[in-house]
Amino acid sequence: MLNTMNYDIDITKEPPADDTARQYYFIEKAKAYVQRESEELGRPLTFCVTTFGCQMNARDSEKLCGILEKIGYVEAPEDEADFIIFNTCTVRENANMRVYGRLGQLKPRKKKNPHMMIGLCGCMMQEPEVVEKLKTSYRYVDIIFGTHNIFKFAELIVTRFESQRMVIDIWKDTDKIVENLPNDRKYSFKSGVNIMFGCNNFCSYCIVPYVRGRERSRDPEAIISEIRQLVADGVVEVMLLGQNVNSYGKNLENPITFARLLEKIEQIEGLERIRFMTSHPKDLSDELIEVMGRSKKICKHLHLPVQSGSSRILKKMNRHYTKEQYLELVEKIRKNVPDVSLTTDIIVGFPGETEEDFEETMDIVRKVRYDSVFTFIYSKRTGTPAAVMEDQVPEDVVKNRFDRLLKEVHTIAAEVCAVHEGTIQTALIESVSEHDPSMVTGRLSNNLLVHIKGDKGMIGRLADVRLTECKGFYYLGELAE
Repeated sequence: MLNTMNYDIDITKEPPADDTARQYYFIEKAKAYVQRESEELGRPLTFCVTTFGCQMNARDSEKLCGILEKIGYVEAPEDEADFIIFNTCTVRENANMRVYGRLGQLKPRKKKNPHMMIGLCGCMMQEPEVVEKLKTSYRYVDIIFGTHNIFKFAELIVTRFESQRMVIDIWKDTDKIVENLPNDRKYSFKSGVNIMFGCNNFCSYCIVPYVRGRERSRDPEAIISEIRQLVADGVVEVMLLGQNVNSYGKNLENPITFARLLEKIEQIEGLERIRFMTSHPKDLSDELIEVMGRSKKICKHLHLPVQSGSSRILKKMNRHYTKEQYLELVEKIRKNVPDVSLTTDIIVGFPGETEEDFEETMDIVRKVRYDSVFTFIYSKRTGTPAAVMEDQVPEDVVKNRFDRLLKEVHTIAAEVCAVHEGTIQTALIESVSEHDPSMVTGRLSNNLLVHIKGDKGMIGRLADVRLTECKGFYYLGELAE
């Protein structure tokens, strides 16, 4: 689903000063170059964007796809594409190695195909040593840019066509947010919506603040305008995205809380569901809990990363809350939003974690009883304070703890999810089942999946479903009469 604005552009003149109009100017210029190459080849030029990492990256990739389609490229599988873009993640160092490996595989193809281009963007590109390595060892890459200037993609493509050499454009940070550029949504019925960019938290294990920059919030009216446009285009569910949505609005000229933004979004007619992530426990306000409790549209699901159950380790992680404060917060949430589904992230084996610290994590899992947990083995991330901490935990110890945690998480989650068996819930039908083409997969408000008999004509619809059988992390169900 391609969303664009219309601008009256004359590419024989100088580019406009306005950022959005300027990019549409370069989109028109790029279109002329792409058309010329297509005519030479006797076929359309093709592209493939591969996304590594989080939902923020996935949303950025939709913008890249929108710009490429607007300038005349046609989407194709990676092994056929003329223009391959890797939108990279750098949360873990092995993510970087995957990208280098994929780049190496592209070199022979690039040699054979003079029309082929390779673009790299995203978090990995914000690391100076990565860019240096690309400049020396991967000279065949055409365009390199980071997280702060994705909006300049068309301009960088034009620069590459005109210069015929590697184009590198990395910004260390920015306060710039450019609205209303093309984007190609993956789904017609739901969409991610960035409400803010960057992060101010500096958890000791995390590279994100260094590569995504400081927090900057979008203007609330721009967010509401985008969502209205999405709803007019058939979207019934939005996922509000930010590294820490709970601190939304603090740096705006006219500050507004995240809870107040949610109330404004809830008033949009035709919008059925609102989701958001990620929430940092230290910033989750009473106001937000109250808004969630009385809302008819906010989904009954909250992803609240705890990372560890040990207050000592949480302090080393620079998380700014204790185990006791987290549990108090959970109690408050459950009191105000009784049917809420809670999910979390946990890191096992953080430097200095003792068996006692790990047992504190097991204790919090048993007390909160999460619907689902994303478990991670700690891995050193160069450039973060945790990477140089002493007392790195031996690998065999970490593996043992990880396996024990996983077993506990699965047991509890199966019990927690089973309580809905036999109830009627509303599901947004998202796809035909991967395992059985006679069934469709829907997502409940609490984020659990349900599989029911149906066909692709149901996709995008909200349906009342009776949950007949819990299968641990998902349900089998049937349409309710």
